[in-house]
Amino acid sequence: MNLTSNQIGGTFANLTLEFSYFPKLHLSSNTLEGPIPSVLSKASYLDLSYNKLSGSISFLCSSETIPLSFLDLSNNNVSRQVPNCLTHWENLVMLDLSYNALSGKIPTTIGSIFRIKTLKLRSNKFVGQLPSSLKNCTSLDVVDVGDNKLSGPIPEWLGVSLKNLVILMLSSNYFNGSLPSQICHLTHIQSLDFSMNIISGSIPKCFNNLTNLAQKGNSNLTSTHTYSISTDKYSISDMIYEDDATFMWKGRIQTYKSTLGLVKRIDLSSNKLTGEIPSEITHFVGLVSLNLSGNQLTGQITPEIGNLQSLDALDLSRNQIEGRIPTSLSQIHRLSLSGLSFNNLSGKIPIGTQLQSFDTSVYAGNPQLCGPPLKKICADQNVHTDLSNREDDKDELITLGF
Repeated sequence: MNLTSNQIGGTFANLTLEFSYFPKLHLSSNTLEGPIPSVLSKASYLDLSYNKLSGSISFLCSSETIPLSFLDLSNNNVSRQVPNCLTHWENLVMLDLSYNALSGKIPTTIGSIFRIKTLKLRSNKFVGQLPSSLKNCTSLDVVDVGDNKLSGPIPEWLGVSLKNLVILMLSSNYFNGSLPSQICHLTHIQSLDFSMNIISGSIPKCFNNLTNLAQKGNSNLTSTHTYSISTDKYSISDMIYEDDATFMWKGRIQTYKSTLGLVKRIDLSSNKLTGEIPSEITHFVGLVSLNLSGNQLTGQITPEIGNLQSLDALDLSRNQIEGRIPTSLSQIHRLSLSGLSFNNLSGKIPIGTQLQSFDTSVYAGNPQLCGPPLKKICADQNVHTDLSNREDDKDELITLGF
């Protein structure tokens, strides 16, 4: 039954529907209110996203086992803690509780959902650490717990036990400590977002082991998953759903789905990272977005930065990077957004179609930078101007100034 994107309001209070099996129930993008009735837990596929539902999700504890394989309750007003009955959710493959008001700790029983491939808990009020039991969910492809109040160090087991991860987003929390080298074992990772935390230390040089980022493009535009749903009377196999991901892209919150496979990105911005940007990062020839802004990075921009020919967005602003802007940066022809402001960069901005087309704000806070598009004229430009005005050059066919 698909009643998505209508203007259905009211509550489920008078719901008398009874069924022993209901494969797929779509009620997303309506204006339904109130608590969720336990009868809906009998569905195998339940999408109630983008409504105004409230109360707890205790309806999922109505029986010892529930047939649900797909559950999307995102963008509602669901609150309170996630109940400890997750052991009943053994069939669950996709769970999205994003954009609600859920609080408390993520239950340790979440480790009992062995089949889960997609876990989204973004924009709630979860506290505490990521439960170590989550390492039992070795089939996970997507983990998004961004915009909560989670804390503690980034677990080493993320890179050891969850090696199939394609999307890992821990942004806008209170994670601290250093980046564990085990993260480098995530060879399938495509979107790595640890932005807006309290992470310190250096960027691991082993990042070049993230081999998926070292390949241009992606054969699959979407991130799809196949799963089976069944009951005592029926069995339907090869059900398919597509993942999506929401993150900051060029200053705006955007959601990608149909082209998600093309968006390869690393975002470590707004932390306390120190040291130099490892040259190994230039092996990521498939990288589309790199954001290291708002840290305490030092050293120079590696001359091999031009190897990142797929780069569309680069932000190194608000660090302590020094030296000249490498000439190779002007050779990234796809680059449409660059942030180099508020560093200690110096010298002439390399001539190229891209770097001269950016707004001057891209280079602000670097008093030693000169040349177009800045108004500050470089010293060697002044020399050329003086030579072109010399009396003995006026009759020459080609002057040094020219």
